[in-house]
Amino acid sequence: MKNNVRSIFLKTTTGHAINVTIFSPEKSNKKSIVISSATGVLQKFYSKFALHFSTLGFTIYTFDYYGIGASNTESLKKNKANLNTWALDQAAVIKFVKQKQPQNKVTLITHSIGGQLIGLNPEIHTVDSIITVASQTGYWKYFKGFPKFRLFAFWYFIIPIATPLFGYFPAKKLGLFENLPKQVVYQWRKWGIHPKYMYSQFNDLEFSKITSNVLALSFPRDSFASKESVDWLASKFKNTNVDRRHIIPEELQIEDVQHFGFFREYFKDSLWQITENWIVTN
Repeated sequence: MKNNVRSIFLKTTTGHAINVTIFSPEKSNKKSIVISSATGVLQKFYSKFALHFSTLGFTIYTFDYYGIGASNTESLKKNKANLNTWALDQAAVIKFVKQKQPQNKVTLITHSIGGQLIGLNPEIHTVDSIITVASQTGYWKYFKGFPKFRLFAFWYFIIPIATPLFGYFPAKKLGLFENLPKQVVYQWRKWGIHPKYMYSQFNDLEFSKITSNVLALSFPRDSFASKESVDWLASKFKNTNVDRRHIIPEELQIEDVQHFGFFREYFKDSLWQITENWIVTN
């Protein structure tokens, strides 16, 4: 299977290049999946999920946003990328997939912020279906208890203090995710302190124009994506069929999922099977 995995650099409309990994099946089922990562999460985090689905006949594409992982091609202090840039990264991969395999149906699977970027993605209308995994609003009042306090502190203290000090957001030093370009976190923070989140900056987003079927997943005890926060984002798909599922692990007799568990190989025969079934029927 390793011989069927290759990486390329793909130029986007903003002029920079991002790293894309392609997982090709031995025999194609004429379906492609693009995985759009969570904030600061490397594409390799999704490799086991991608390898599994490639054995089922899917062609899978993972990528690192500009400034992250293998797409970090310049000093983060000089990197001017923001969340609009990342949305265009997502768009570039979708456009590439449609051009390379026009006969394939394309499913976009987003994790966390990947689902938010849909609203700024001009190519989103070319996909055949969308699955959002714990994709939510980051407005802190949609959370309770410690997660609410942590998110409040993140927006109002951690980002404003740490980012200008380093010239980028030093997530690794804080034991979080990959380091981030400063304009990414400044824009992210601007959304996170406002009840309308990204709609506080943009009046017209792509969500309400989408007609592709959507599966929106959330999980109990997810401190980064409460049910209410995922409900908020799912409600923005106003003109399509949204299959909204809040997965209760106890009902499926599986381990806790939370924010990052969905892509663990442990869920191959449960959550991944549900995902495959949904894609095939949509």
